[in-house]
Amino acid sequence: MPIVTSSYNPPYSFRNNFISTAYSGLVRQVKDVVQNRERITLYDDDFLDLDWSYAKSITNKLVILLHGLEGNAQRAYMIGGAKLFNENNFDAVCVNFRSCSGEINLKFRSYHSGVTEDLEDVIQHIISTKKYSEIYLNGFSLGGNVTLKYLGEGRSIPNQIKAAVAISVPCSLYGSCIELHKFKNVLYHYRFKRHLKNKLKQKQKQFPELVSDLDIRSIKTLKDFDDVYTSKAHGFKDALDYYDKCSSLQFLNDISIPTLLINAENDSFLSSECYPIDEAKNNSNLFLEMPKYGGHVGFVDKNNVYYNEPRALGFLVEKS
Repeated sequence: MPIVTSSYNPPYSFRNNFISTAYSGLVRQVKDVVQNRERITLYDDDFLDLDWSYAKSITNKLVILLHGLEGNAQRAYMIGGAKLFNENNFDAVCVNFRSCSGEINLKFRSYHSGVTEDLEDVIQHIISTKKYSEIYLNGFSLGGNVTLKYLGEGRSIPNQIKAAVAISVPCSLYGSCIELHKFKNVLYHYRFKRHLKNKLKQKQKQFPELVSDLDIRSIKTLKDFDDVYTSKAHGFKDALDYYDKCSSLQFLNDISIPTLLINAENDSFLSSECYPIDEAKNNSNLFLEMPKYGGHVGFVDKNNVYYNEPRALGFLVEKS
């Protein structure tokens, strides 16, 4: 599919990737969305929390939203999307990955960029307990990688899944790892590392035999965290093995439903490999849009509605 031309043109000050990313993550607020929590049991007897919001009238359409690294269902980019979908006759369910809903999960494992089995459990739960005939996926950053990997891994996609949108996706996890370790991202790197190490300290209390003080002290970088915890807890040899097996880039050619990927050219988290031009050209179901601006999940626009939100809505309605 030819590359999609973007119409995104942000206010001048938000053309700076740091300003758009930091403002969107730390300052933006979205109000007037009422969420109802549902806890489900996963295949391994762990739990996952789903936060539901609803259209004003009964609908057969549902969008599933998936957050990024150390995010949750209450982040502005999640609630902003849910709000717009609710206003346009979609119910919305914002998924909290394991350990991200305000309560640490039960197992030693938690979540990562390729944990598609949990998404599959969520989808099967919804199909078996609800009556939606049209289900759509909308993933952000890490959640976008999960979305793309889920769609391209070769599983049988339920007929109810009609289309998907992925925003600011690190399609090459190793490439993004390299970018996040550069000086330009030092503040983001520190913030992510601090949150993850704090989570690991909670895991240490649950499983003291699996995490030592030395393990925690050895974590100086995000890659260290993936070597010490992510890889070991989820069955990978090391961080590089995790990055290799879980990058969505290798699965894009096999996506078989209409899928829109929006990655800003000035996203400081993304390497050149995260702009899959050849894959989009060779797969009629993959639509790649590369706005000049937008930073990382920072597509600031008018009236506190972000560009990616009506863009996602329009794409999903068009492909339904």
